[in-house]
Amino acid sequence: MTDTVKGPAGYFPSIEKKYGRPIAEWKDLIRSSPLTKHMELVTWLKAEHGLGHGHANALVAHTLAEARGK
Repeated sequence: MTDTVKGPAGYFPSIEKKYGRPIAEWKDLIRSSPLTKHMELVTWLKAEHGLGHGHANALVAHTLAEARGK
């Protein structure tokens, strides 16, 4: 039986397939942004990089959780 990835990381395979960039690259973009608030980052990814809301939200949530050590 295969373990299913849950939470924001569950979106990662489809994000990589749809947008053609590895997750590490998206996370680097988020970390290098001067923005710090969750929804500001989501809005920025949608406007500047063409991500859908769910994909942007998953990337930001996962990246910010890592930064908080969760």
